[in-house]
Amino acid sequence: MTEKEREPAGLLLAAGGGRRLGGRPKALLEHRGRPLVEYAVGVLRAAGCARVHVVLGARADEVRRRAELGGCVVVENPAWEEGMGSSLRAGLDSLAGTGARAALVSLVDQPGIGVEAVRRVLAAYEDDGSLASAAYDGVRGHPVLLGSAHWAGIAESASGDRGARAYLRAHREAIRLVECGDVARPYDIDTEADLIHLE
Repeated sequence: MTEKEREPAGLLLAAGGGRRLGGRPKALLEHRGRPLVEYAVGVLRAAGCARVHVVLGARADEVRRRAELGGCVVVENPAWEEGMGSSLRAGLDSLAGTGARAALVSLVDQPGIGVEAVRRVLAAYEDDGSLASAAYDGVRGHPVLLGSAHWAGIAESASGDRGARAYLRAHREAIRLVECGDVARPYDIDTEADLIHLE
């Protein structure tokens, strides 16, 4: 296995149905002329993720048609309505056996987190025991870097919309916080009012 294959993989969670956006899947929202999911993949690639897995759910067929996701491993999460936890489990499961020793997890609805923040968190990778997270004025946020030694424990505790939160809280002493407040804005696109952040 090459060194490239052992490097952290990008894992983009893009399955949500946009319930508070009138049922418009966030992956399909337009940002800079392209679907948001395509923009987010571009950020991961530009930051140095050679391998990118994308978890889709709501209107997955339409997302595949409209977004350029060539070179990505597209994972469909049939249980996406259960929340982010099921998408995180599906994504980590898709990485098992690939040789990747860490996953850099990012969320499709945070376009204010760009290449520099992702690059900083990636740089915190040391080995499969690594745990790192972007921080904004000292407060933990996304993206997060999850070494493969933690994947089974994270998958076990990921439920509802909590994702890795419970696991990370239990292992907070092991997390390396990487300040990104000077280069990124961690807002979410959750409601109609948040659409002002899209360009």
